[in-house]
Amino acid sequence: MKKWVPRSLVAMLIVYAVLLIPDPEPRVSLDDLQGGSKKAFAWNQDAFWTQLEKRYIEARATGCEGVRHPVDSLLAAAKKNLAYINQSLLEPENTVFRQHEKLIFGIGSLVAPCPERFTEFRQLVEESRKAIKRQSERWDMSKREARETLYRLLYGGRGAVEEIMLQRPADSTKDPLTLGTDEPSQTPSASILGVTIHSGDILVSRGGAPTSALIARGNDFPGNFSHIALVYVHPTTRIVRIIESHIERGVVVTTQEEYLNDVKLRVMVLRLRSDLPQMQADPMLPHRAADLALRAVGERHIPYDFSMDFGNSEKWFCSEAASVAYKKFGVQLWMGLSHLSSPGLRAWLSGFGVEHFETQEPSDLEYDPQLRVVAEWRDPDRLRKDHNDNAVTEVMLEGAEAGDRLTYAWYLLPVARIMKAYSSTLNLLGKQGPVPEGMSAAAALRNRFYSGRHDAIKSELTRLAHDFEGQKGYAAPYWGLLQMARDAKRTVEGR
Repeated sequence: MKKWVPRSLVAMLIVYAVLLIPDPEPRVSLDDLQGGSKKAFAWNQDAFWTQLEKRYIEARATGCEGVRHPVDSLLAAAKKNLAYINQSLLEPENTVFRQHEKLIFGIGSLVAPCPERFTEFRQLVEESRKAIKRQSERWDMSKREARETLYRLLYGGRGAVEEIMLQRPADSTKDPLTLGTDEPSQTPSASILGVTIHSGDILVSRGGAPTSALIARGNDFPGNFSHIALVYVHPTTRIVRIIESHIERGVVVTTQEEYLNDVKLRVMVLRLRSDLPQMQADPMLPHRAADLALRAVGERHIPYDFSMDFGNSEKWFCSEAASVAYKKFGVQLWMGLSHLSSPGLRAWLSGFGVEHFETQEPSDLEYDPQLRVVAEWRDPDRLRKDHNDNAVTEVMLEGAEAGDRLTYAWYLLPVARIMKAYSSTLNLLGKQGPVPEGMSAAAALRNRFYSGRHDAIKSELTRLAHDFEGQKGYAAPYWGLLQMARDAKRTVEGR
């Protein structure tokens, strides 16, 4: 008995030592890390943002009546621009688009203190989104100019609306629903949160986890969304089923209640254009695509694809819940593929298992000319979390470019590997374990480190933003949050 104890201890130490052996570094080439000739978009107009904030402060002091004439004048100019865009066939380089962008930002800075003008402004932004989406139907989405023009107006317009919503001037800004284009559809339908949803519609959403913010912002064109799901509506019962791929569970089918009860900071509905040749030939195509995806989940377990390889349909990451199904019927979604070019971002994502950096990012589906935006829900009470998460993520990615590494406590690796083995056993039984299927133990530890660092910086940022609002009397704009997040990161790293 006495000999058994030390032998057991020695055996345990040997096992622990073996489990301490680190995994090989992710197989990412130097070319992959450098991102080739692509580069991330940057606004590069800090002076303009500062000028807009100054205008907003002046408008608050002047009052709504004092800015009524300049607002009316700018709105008239914007509507004239919009009429021209709607009546013309324009290339993405046309200067009218940059003029329109500046008008939207300028109007927003003056309208922000005036809740009675918010609905008018939001309608202008929505009509602008429709117009630019229609123009893009003729553009070559592989060209940088087309993508930048779409991004500046769609993402920029949304940002302008949300800056106003975050000031919480009145209940009139707290309506979460923005209606877009009610694109005709012949597929079965049901109502979700007051909007008619059709079978084959695509739900694009933003989750509340730190990694959700990383998925949304870790892109050459930082976006607002982190998750894709495909809607199926039964033709007779009208019961809604939602097909989606989760990191934790792989591809699953959920009810609309389960989908909505999972944390969503925002949701957008996209629908295939009814005038596409494929839709003219088969108006039921979206329903058949949704039915195919539904049957695929019923026939076999489809794991989550951490490598983000949209060319491999054996595993699906979230975007493939839509793209794989539609591809079977001749519709190639993501006409403009996503690029993740920054070396620091690529190095971090490779640590999570990503191997493909030209892929299908959720945020980028909005810019696909084949799709119309039907509706968008943005709960103003959740927008603040969304913006804070974005600011923290962008500052952490700045650190990645400067050489910050995703690390973990080395002594936890054996424990994580034991938990991984336990999870793999549960996966064989069709159950879910603490380490997701397809994720390595080291990647799980990096995920834990990343989330912990994100939450620490966010906690400090929240304090700084609260102090700012108390001193200034208004919520910090996003460019101000970015600077606060940089300060918060320095504070956390100095502890």
